[in-house]
Amino acid sequence: MTDGVTAELFSKVSDIPADHWDALNPRGNPFVAHAFLAALEESGSVGPGTGWSPAPIMIRDAGGVPAAALPAYLKSHSQGEYVFDHHWADAFERVGGQYYPKLQIAAPFSPVPGPRLLLRDPALAPAILAAAEAVVDQNGLSSAHATFVEEGELELFRAAGWLTRIGTQFHWQNRDYADFDGFLSALSSRKRKAIRKERAAAQSAVRIAQINGADITPDHWDAFWVFYQDTGARKWGQPYLTRAFFDRIGESMQDSIVLFLAYDGDRPIAGALNFVSPDCLYGRYWGCTCDVPFLHFELCYYQAIDYAIAHGLPRVEAGAQGEHKLARGYEAVPTYSAHYIANAGFRSAVADFLARESQAMERQIEFLGEMAPFKKG
Repeated sequence: MTDGVTAELFSKVSDIPADHWDALNPRGNPFVAHAFLAALEESGSVGPGTGWSPAPIMIRDAGGVPAAALPAYLKSHSQGEYVFDHHWADAFERVGGQYYPKLQIAAPFSPVPGPRLLLRDPALAPAILAAAEAVVDQNGLSSAHATFVEEGELELFRAAGWLTRIGTQFHWQNRDYADFDGFLSALSSRKRKAIRKERAAAQSAVRIAQINGADITPDHWDAFWVFYQDTGARKWGQPYLTRAFFDRIGESMQDSIVLFLAYDGDRPIAGALNFVSPDCLYGRYWGCTCDVPFLHFELCYYQAIDYAIAHGLPRVEAGAQGEHKLARGYEAVPTYSAHYIANAGFRSAVADFLARESQAMERQIEFLGEMAPFKKG
């Protein structure tokens, strides 16, 4: 590296002192926090047998002080990423290439936009990205992929020559609403009535509790684990996270966690797990053991809006996909990823694909914006 900067590839985030890592995450994004990434490692959610091999990269200045870092993983598949490149892998391997392993710069299993370049100074971006490229080139990997990159970092990737990709999610924006009724008043009459009907139906069937911080007990985690397994089995075949992961974040990240649980009497039957930062509520996992009409919308969307309004949070991010969120007051927003492709011919083909895909995605986001349920004019 130049200018006295040195790079180091670690075998896990847990090998890096927490204060060194978190000093590079000053806004406290929970999904790149040392506690979150270490909990994934220590619980066996990433590591041997998972296809996610931790490979964090850190650069230090001439004085040995940590200056930048990447949450990175060697991936032997494309599962748990939510930015789909399976067709890239198929195309590369049909012409004799080996797509896996690849380098993934990400918060595992978390389709949450946020910082992927943990930088003491933006001027260090070229150095940390050069270190990632060196890992790819020196180890004969096909590529590196930074997924759910926050918009403010895009130009740093582009300046380094990485290709960029557009996706979409649905986020709720807090326009200084005084309460949930204030939010509803901004919607069209038909959507407002539909949401009130859904909330009334769900709330009449269950008792809902909001539990956070030290009030979350092992019994709550036991209940949520059942819900999470049910959803994981239906969506992915098997859950990505282990039971131990929830115990670890319950110990190390309790101030960043909110659980919404639904009870039939004293028996929990559904739950939604959320993380909180100073500017956002992030809905992450949900599950249930009983089918209650509209309960998914209540726990995952409406309770989240209630919480954000009560705590003055600017937005709610309710996870990947789901155009049904539009009718619940969530709006289409672009998401971004960045890609370093080592093979020049393959890079050219991917660049052509992304140029066409980006135009289509921009049109789709514009169309979805016109479908938002808010009053016109």
